[in-house]
Amino acid sequence: MRSPINRRNNLCLERISARLPRRFRHFITPMTHFRLLAPVRLALPCIFPSWRLTLAGLLVGLFAWPGAAQAQAPDKAATASSASSASSSALSGGTAAAASAASVPPTPIYKWMRAPRVFGRLTAKDLGLVINEDDPYSVEVGKYYAAARQIPAERILRVRLPVRAGLTREEFEGLSKRVDAFYGSRVQALALAWRLPYAVDCNSITGALTTGFDAKLCSKTCAPSRPSSYFGSGSTRPYKDHHMRLSMLLASKDVEAAKAMIDRGVRSDGTLGLRGALPVGVHFVATSDTVRSQRQYLFPPAGPVPQFGIQVHLDQTEALKNVDRVLIYMTGRATVDALDTVGFVPGALADHLTSFGGILDQAHGQMTVLSWLEAGATASYGTTSEPCAHLQKFPNPQAALLFYLQGATALEAYWKSVAWPQQGLFVGEPLAAPFGR
Repeated sequence: MRSPINRRNNLCLERISARLPRRFRHFITPMTHFRLLAPVRLALPCIFPSWRLTLAGLLVGLFAWPGAAQAQAPDKAATASSASSASSSALSGGTAAAASAASVPPTPIYKWMRAPRVFGRLTAKDLGLVINEDDPYSVEVGKYYAAARQIPAERILRVRLPVRAGLTREEFEGLSKRVDAFYGSRVQALALAWRLPYAVDCNSITGALTTGFDAKLCSKTCAPSRPSSYFGSGSTRPYKDHHMRLSMLLASKDVEAAKAMIDRGVRSDGTLGLRGALPVGVHFVATSDTVRSQRQYLFPPAGPVPQFGIQVHLDQTEALKNVDRVLIYMTGRATVDALDTVGFVPGALADHLTSFGGILDQAHGQMTVLSWLEAGATASYGTTSEPCAHLQKFPNPQAALLFYLQGATALEAYWKSVAWPQQGLFVGEPLAAPFGR
């Protein structure tokens, strides 16, 4: 499909470029750059000057939700694009040049986006459980989860996998074939009862099992990855409608922590959004780390949403401290402090935008998703190889929230919020549904 860019409507982009520092104007002006970006519509306001979208039912990129009344502001799109291009080294370790390239963002404009109406959610009858018989952690956690969610033996697949960080491509191919042969179309999603392995080469194991292994991505992990047709979808049958068996890892620091996480997920079902109940807090945090805090351009307005019993907070801080009844905590830092002072409600989602949050077993100077789960969150997300600061590779804050409020499970809300999930590790109790009825 040809890009809608031409010389006349490129003038909008050139005006943006003229207002930006010279050191990254080249990210804005070349036509070839915007031909590349056009499919994900990072420059929609310049391509469609009216800022009105009529692509009913389609998600046209991370900055435009279905039926959204207003797309991304031009300066915002240009700056986010520039920061993404400049931030490969900044995410993994940080350089002054990369940080400075992202240090001039305009003030975000907070507006609610709209998501499709969703009726229903995944339940235990839609879920398969995979247990690695060569891993004592997997055997014990799998047994506990099967009892907690009443997963019958005919939906439990027992495999033998090496207990290490990553599978080889050949090992993964064998696992994938066994999963397909055993489950067919019987289940819509999978719970993987282990911590290791969490990757297949540069792909996360949840990404590879759900969308298929992407070998091309491993030659350049900072490149755009395979898009997810389930992103922003109103479907409650992901395998039937998208041929995607959603997957989530039941990973925690040890067996007891995993059991506590599972208990939180089960206990969360149907507990929120009740009339007369105390509100819960949704905290979207922007830190001084401007590269990792790019999701602030996707934040909704702060304030109460009484029909769902939530209070949205837009926090400008390095870390939340001494807060209670937290449902969602999304931030951007390599390491998040003071998690022991945060009180999460059962079913809470929490993650931080950084490069290696999904690398669970190696010292790399960044906090992993396991820290969120240890602190009391029920599900989290992190990448297993260098993603660079592509917002599409991380959960869209509004998407995760809006689907969760409609009764989706943690598994569905997280998967529907990530446009390019290939490198992302989805971890937690899949069926937690605090707004489920």
